[in-house]
Amino acid sequence: MDNGYARPVEGIHIVVDMQNNVVTEFEDWKLIPLPPPDHLRNYTPGETRGGVDRSDVKPLIINQPEGPSFNVTGHFVEWQKWNFRIGFTPVEGLVIYSVAYNDGSLGRRPIAHRLSFVEMVVPYGDPNEPHCRKNAFDAGEYGLGKCAHSLKKDCDCLGCIKYFDAHFTNFNGGVEIIKNCICLHEEDHGILWKHQDWRTGLAEVRRSRRLTASFICTIANYEYGFYWHFYQDGKIEAEIKLTGILSMGALMPGESRKYGTTIATGLYAPIHQHFFVARMDMDVDCNPNEPHNQVVEVNVKVESAGPHNVHHNAFYAEEKLLKSELQAVRDCDPLSKRHWIVRNTRTVNRTRKLTGYKLMPGSNCKPMALPEAKFLRRAGFLKHNLWVTPYKSDEMFPGGDFPNQNPHIDEGLPTWVKKDRSLEETDIVLWYVFGLTHIPRLEDWPVMPPHGFFNCSPAIDVPPISSSV
Repeated sequence: MDNGYARPVEGIHIVVDMQNNVVTEFEDWKLIPLPPPDHLRNYTPGETRGGVDRSDVKPLIINQPEGPSFNVTGHFVEWQKWNFRIGFTPVEGLVIYSVAYNDGSLGRRPIAHRLSFVEMVVPYGDPNEPHCRKNAFDAGEYGLGKCAHSLKKDCDCLGCIKYFDAHFTNFNGGVEIIKNCICLHEEDHGILWKHQDWRTGLAEVRRSRRLTASFICTIANYEYGFYWHFYQDGKIEAEIKLTGILSMGALMPGESRKYGTTIATGLYAPIHQHFFVARMDMDVDCNPNEPHNQVVEVNVKVESAGPHNVHHNAFYAEEKLLKSELQAVRDCDPLSKRHWIVRNTRTVNRTRKLTGYKLMPGSNCKPMALPEAKFLRRAGFLKHNLWVTPYKSDEMFPGGDFPNQNPHIDEGLPTWVKKDRSLEETDIVLWYVFGLTHIPRLEDWPVMPPHGFFNCSPAIDVPPISSSV
């Protein structure tokens, strides 16, 4: 039950021939003592570590006596005017298909054809061996779906739950089944809307209910929870929660590292980043075989001094049509409230404006590496936060279909967009790249989870504008 990550064997480099199951190289380049054993670093029940688990938290019961408000037929889900289909692949894990909103007399209004997380890259910032080699493509090399696991009732999910099993082929061509892999349930999400008339004292308030589809995968030391939230106000939010344990390195006695944090005697945690790519095949108000979508970027501008701004307080939202792929290679800019809208060029709302659905970036970061970094040869798509392409059936993964040991530079998105294809009145695919930088701190160890939950929320915001919810 020892936590292997707490006692890393440093200084050994091994090359294995996976076809013949033979060790071809063994290098022992530096003798570094094993960090001393410490049972407090094991992630086991409290009594096994000389203590007890917390007992001062009172029961919190989630009760739906009349059952859930959603209906499920096979893999088709209906809830609060929303409807979509649940899918699963070995690389992406959970896939949401055919997302639409029932808008009263306007009927079923499509929003997206396919939503999923298609890649995930975790580069480490320590230039020393072996940590400089840590830059795994957790989707393209491991497979988010392959690393998913069964969920536990009343722990991973609470409430009235509908589980979906996952089925896919394994390396031997057989069928692998993960029972209870996808969780579908409702959650209370605080206040959705409130207003009190200060003249009369009358107040109105509405609670927020959201529908969540999720799965969790374990990739080496980390656990990742992937969530798609559907809200009653027409919003969709993508959220990823990071937990698990740290990937550690061993130190010589008295040594410290600039590129990490000393956690305990002879033990340190390297600084690193996590990047995710959400692929969103949009379908805003489109009829079958009529992909009349375009992408507009919106930035808030301060009005220049002059007759239109005599009080020097004016600012406005400026829109720019992204006409081609190279124009649509963009980065986040929180200072200008930058966001993007996928619009239908043939459909208008009640004010005669084109209908659209907005991509709202959450917190984000860029790779903390020089342009020559080796991992960026395969992960060139990390250099920008937004890419937009017209749909093409063989363009599914931003690093190409086979990123594992791929010798080509900028395979995938960076190469595809060089064609500079038109984005006007076409089937739009958004590729949103977002991430976080993890600077381990001493308090990360041994408290669980090691660095809490991060909410990287590229909220696809604002329903088609004429919706009334």
